[in-house]
Amino acid sequence: MENLFNAIVINQSDDTPYCAKLDTVDTSALPDNDVSIDVLYSTLNYKDGLAITGKGPVVRSFPMVPGIDLVGKVSSCKTDEFQPGDTVILNGFGVGEKFWGGLAQKACLSSDWLIPKPSGLTAKQTMQIGTAGYTAMLSVIALEKQGITPASGDILVTGANGGVGSFAIYLLNKLGFSVVAVTGRPEQSEYLTHLGAKQIIHRDEFSKPGKPLAKERFAAAIDSVGSHTLANICASLKYGGVVTACGLAQGMDLPASVAPFILRGVSLIGIDSVMRPKADRIEAWDRLSSLVSAEYLDTISNEITLKDVINCANELMAANVRGRIVVNCQKS
Repeated sequence: MENLFNAIVINQSDDTPYCAKLDTVDTSALPDNDVSIDVLYSTLNYKDGLAITGKGPVVRSFPMVPGIDLVGKVSSCKTDEFQPGDTVILNGFGVGEKFWGGLAQKACLSSDWLIPKPSGLTAKQTMQIGTAGYTAMLSVIALEKQGITPASGDILVTGANGGVGSFAIYLLNKLGFSVVAVTGRPEQSEYLTHLGAKQIIHRDEFSKPGKPLAKERFAAAIDSVGSHTLANICASLKYGGVVTACGLAQGMDLPASVAPFILRGVSLIGIDSVMRPKADRIEAWDRLSSLVSAEYLDTISNEITLKDVINCANELMAANVRGRIVVNCQKS
């Protein structure tokens, strides 16, 4: 039975309605890539929830194994880049959308998509961090490379209760920055203050159409919301301010003026975590391994198994899940 493994499989055809289920799969069905992996942990992200429930057009082909993150041990590799027994991480590259992903006991992936697990993190901790923490770290690094320091002034973080936002607050606070959090859930203010936010602002202050230029308030910002919120952030940055954009919770549009860019020298930097070059991935994960504490990760995450994934995905889409969901793929 070594050729069989468990996986969440999504199917749809002319004869079969959209359906996700825990299934038994033969290894012969795995894609023909150069690295075979025994998956240790994956995660359940919002995009995975959309894919599993069918509430968003995430899946590009069928059958599909969802899961945009994974960490696992290499069982074989057709190149010299990895050796059997190496522990590797994957985030993005269309896995779980175009290519079979991490919500399975086994995976076969391209070596170009993988990086070694940092020695300072356990396998489980990498998935407690997941794409959310990795994206937040990329955003923080981008601010640093633009010369933003703790002495520059307040850093605004939108979507503060979300995965990227909460990690951004935590990381910025660890690095000595003064953080202002924007949220639509003021009842979570105590949690955000515990993460390190010094001030909480309701999202309504930024989510409606605003002026081309507003009062200079923030040295920089990390935005996962987009639309009017991002436009108002740009208008509220100090001279030479920087904002990173990594999400579109409010919308894909950007109803902004050029005024902040040509009158205040504001910079808008896009953060893509899906197709990021390997060197950038390694830099971000190495930084995460030195900054993130095990205690913090344990407080923000819950562990489930593959048999729990579909029910949990439905709860996630109903907004009944808080924190990171880590999936132990080897535990029955």
